[in-house]
Amino acid sequence: MTKTAITPTRNENYPEWYQQVISAADLAENSSVRGCMVIKPWGYGIWELIQQDLDKRFKKTGHVNAYFPLLIPLSNLEKEAEHVEGFAKECAVVTHHRLVPDGKGGLKPDGELEEPYVIRPTSETIIGESFAKWVQSYRDLPLLINQWANVMRWEMRTRLFLRTSEFLWQEGHTAHATAEEAVVETKMILNLYAKFVEEVMAIPVIIGEKPCFERFPGAVNTYTIEAMMQDGKALQSGTSHFLGQNFAKASGIQFLDQAGQMQHAWTTSWGVSTRLIGGLIMTHSDDDGLVLPPRMAPQQIVILPIYRNEEQMQQVLLYCEKLQTELEAKDLRVYIDKRDLNGGEKAWSWIKKGVPLRIEVGLRDIEKNAVMVGRRDTMSKESMSCTEFVNQAIDLLHNIQINLFNKAKAFRDARINDIASLAEFNQFFATEENLSPGFVNCYAIDDPSIEEFIKPLKVTARCIPLQNNDHAGVCIFTGKPANKKMIFAKAY
Repeated sequence: MTKTAITPTRNENYPEWYQQVISAADLAENSSVRGCMVIKPWGYGIWELIQQDLDKRFKKTGHVNAYFPLLIPLSNLEKEAEHVEGFAKECAVVTHHRLVPDGKGGLKPDGELEEPYVIRPTSETIIGESFAKWVQSYRDLPLLINQWANVMRWEMRTRLFLRTSEFLWQEGHTAHATAEEAVVETKMILNLYAKFVEEVMAIPVIIGEKPCFERFPGAVNTYTIEAMMQDGKALQSGTSHFLGQNFAKASGIQFLDQAGQMQHAWTTSWGVSTRLIGGLIMTHSDDDGLVLPPRMAPQQIVILPIYRNEEQMQQVLLYCEKLQTELEAKDLRVYIDKRDLNGGEKAWSWIKKGVPLRIEVGLRDIEKNAVMVGRRDTMSKESMSCTEFVNQAIDLLHNIQINLFNKAKAFRDARINDIASLAEFNQFFATEENLSPGFVNCYAIDDPSIEEFIKPLKVTARCIPLQNNDHAGVCIFTGKPANKKMIFAKAY
């Protein structure tokens, strides 16, 4: 049996493998606060790269950043009935404003609030309150706002990055003069997310619309990008919502149009979260640990100096620092590991962290003006001249990026199954094991009635694909005419 750095392996116990990859890569750990996590520097470095790239994309499309309160008055949430019903079970509520001694050496809440505050599960209602003040005329539109923030949704079953009570995200909120403009905004952001996740995170996604029974509470339409993890399950990786005038009416977002008539604005909201890091882990990693696409690696190249004594150390470090300078001049993220550890221990620590390229440098390499190059995606090693490596480093990283995307896409495509009958559907999802066989693509009507067929199998309707989905057929659940196919999967 081949020894792996991570035990159990993916095939032996996928959920536990996932936890062990996070631990071995030093990405995050559970907090003493129930359901919450501490994101450690390597994990937060990945989130920073996500933030930086997306922030540039948002600003390039005319959006600006703002910040809104963490605490939302309960009355705000109550204004949109479907919204509050959708989030009610997940809300953490603040009811007091101070602590006092309890007479037993401890503290107890005191000073009950006249109105409770909800710690934001999402910010449509509190942002809508501000939009109502900011929007008076059609000249104030469109209003394109993004917020980087934390939110809280009280989860019963948590898993690092994938589902925690508190998590980090961005949430965009926009207001428009017409429904058409708002729909264009909603779909533009959806495609922006898809492009980012595929090109930067190397995760292939299916772009689609959520069926009516899976929409965001209060939305007219919810659009999604869905990714397949290595256990065959789906991960919702970003959503964009057309909210119609529902929240505008609830919050009083009105404007005087060009004809002098008072109208309610049309609004959207959209977001991605630290859940993307969970998707990154489960899409690319292997039984030796984390595997990072170069565009998502806090350090793209790690240089490992190898020496036996003080005299060798000075010579090797000088060579490594020169190499680092030449690589950083190409706008690459490069780190020299100067820790006092043996070479094998150093190398494996970076393998488990998923660094795309490891460069080993010893006296023999210096004599040959060479370096030993280790690739994380293929686990291969080869000697290259230092000049050759510097000249080819960008191409090597690009090759790793493309290789990881193509590998993930081939894996996903091989596990999307076209199914034509309910019996086939039931058989496909009958397994109770950790590993799921993948996605089903079949004709289905967009109606809550189909849930009775899928819920017993712990299957969810992921999306109605927006591409290559124009042929009419028959719903495998009801026998009724269906003009679209739908993606079904077990999911996170």
